Amino acid sequence: MLFLATIGLTHYLVLGAMVFCIGIWVMASKRNMIGVLIGVELVLNASNINLVAFSRYQTGGFDGQVFALFVIVLAAAEAAIAIAIVMNFYKNFASVDVDKGTQLSG
Repeated sequence: MLFLATIGLTHYLVLGAMVFCIGIWVMASKRNMIGVLIGVELVLNASNINLVAFSRYQTGGFDGQVFALFVIVLAAAEAAIAIAIVMNFYKNFASVDVDKGTQLSG
């Protein structure tokens, strides 16, 4: 007999928590700015998973999906600005190592 499991809200929340933890680990462990940026994107995607999952299992509307679209727009803007900062940092220091950022003064 074939057993088909039903995927519920808990499965999505566990997936979101795992992606969030991986994103935090990547941000904490990477030394270059591109790796940190990827970690930030993972954290934002984990929040999107949770928002859409709550929207799906809530009786009501599409509130979670609308908020997820706002997070996607925020992530795109953040990525564009971060890439510009990384390119400028590379132009000045010839490296994308985060530790060289301590030499900045302003």
